[in-house]
Amino acid sequence: MARPAARSAARRGARAEVVLGDVGVMAASNSRPEWLDRVVATVEAEEPEAFSTFAPPEGATKLSAVLMLFGPTGDGGEDVVLTARSRHLRAHPGQVSFPGGRVDPTDAGPIDAALREAEEEVGVVPASVEVVGAMPPLYLTPSANAVTPVLGWWPEPGEVRVVDPREVERVERVRVDELLDPGRRFTVTHPSGYRGPGFEAGGLFVWGFTALLLNAVFDLAGLTQPWDDTLERPIPEHVLSEWMRNRA
Repeated sequence: MARPAARSAARRGARAEVVLGDVGVMAASNSRPEWLDRVVATVEAEEPEAFSTFAPPEGATKLSAVLMLFGPTGDGGEDVVLTARSRHLRAHPGQVSFPGGRVDPTDAGPIDAALREAEEEVGVVPASVEVVGAMPPLYLTPSANAVTPVLGWWPEPGEVRVVDPREVERVERVRVDELLDPGRRFTVTHPSGYRGPGFEAGGLFVWGFTALLLNAVFDLAGLTQPWDDTLERPIPEHVLSEWMRNRA
């Protein structure tokens, strides 16, 4: 997805709080890593820069949610579910994203929407997910969407697959240690002036909104390893949206 638009925190008024409770929330399992709860506690206590800088404008009406779903690997590590969007979509074609989509009127809220979309797109059973918390929304200028990231833990991961090829071209469970590897991190640039964090892991080029969220979560969790942010890489042509092409 493309980068969110910068907004003053003052535009949003009082600090948004971590949300729990628009669906039934599973009790924390013994396998859930402590750092996930640390992320939620930190966001709740003090709104990090990424969330205040890209806060939605007052009166934003297009609401969406994404599921940042982490789970255990067989060797004691963790991974996260990432998708590559269909290249035929008008918005963010071919870009790496989290499962998610718009909040429908029938959804109880952003958590419900994120779980529903994850099931519809990649086959994640909502009842199998421990919802850790919903973080403050971020604003995406190209689509004018206020997107709520929902942090989840998958204690007993099931199969992930492309359920709806109209929306998703590919789905992967990407190892967290690969994403944290300094050798796989860089700064993504574009002639428009865009600069943001990037990752290359699991055969995916991750940039924009998805990379911003991963970067923020890893920082809040205290997992980030020092990496060379002076190393620059351009956005691959095949993941450029028309919005970005027109800004070149």
